[in-house]
Formats: sequence, C-alpha cells, structure tokens
Amino acid sequence: VQLQASGGGLVQTGGSLRLSCAASGLPFSRNSMGWFRQAPGKEREFVAAISGTRDTTYYADSVKGRFTISRDNAKNTVYLQMNSLKPEDTAVYYCGALTGGSNLQYSRYYLYWGQGTQVTVSS
Repeated sequence: VQLQASGGGLVQTGGSLRLSCAASGLPFSRNSMGWFRQAPGKEREFVAAISGTRDTTYYADSVKGRFTISRDNAKNTVYLQMNSLKPEDTAVYYCGALTGGSNLQYSRYYLYWGQGTQVTVSS
C-alpha cells in the first residue's frame, strides 16, 4: 500500500492550497481517508476525514468552514482544499487510510500513512 501526498507549499495568510493524496494497493472506495497535521513540537492532530461508503465528512473545529475534504474513487485520490489559510495552519500534513467508517478522528486507528507534505503560511 502506498499513499502519496502532494500539493503543499508556501502561501500567504488568506491564501489557498489544495492537497492531494493518491492511493494504491488498497480497495480505495471502501477505505475511509483522513488528513492530519503535525507542527514542530506538537502532536499529530486531526484535520478532516471522509468515510469510504457514504462519503460522510468530519472536520476539526479549527478548520470548519475553511477546509473541504473530498475524494475521487475513480482516481483513488483524496483531496483537501484549504482556503483562508492562517499561520497556525503551518504544519506537515499527512494523509491516512482506515478500514471502516468509525473513529476517523483518531490517528491510532489508521493503518496506512503517506509521507507528508509541508504547508507553510506566512503572516
């Protein structure tokens, strides 16, 4: 199984980025997918997730209304559209895959992880 995250970069406050995570080697449409982030000196935290069956979405309170998670099962890819970015969004963003549709907010339930992509928001 491979998860390849991309799309990170440097952006100014208020800007936008779209992260992508391409998956291979797993039944993508049946897996829930999530995005987490980790800033220097901090623990990995939940950002957003989308279930594998009903495409139910979940968001951390800190990103609600600004970030949107979506998936394209034909391309085995999950996206994270990030708008109105803030300096506190600066982190390495990781995508993960989880079998099933519960506990999506908890990183310990994810079986597979991508390598991470850096997002830096300048003030």
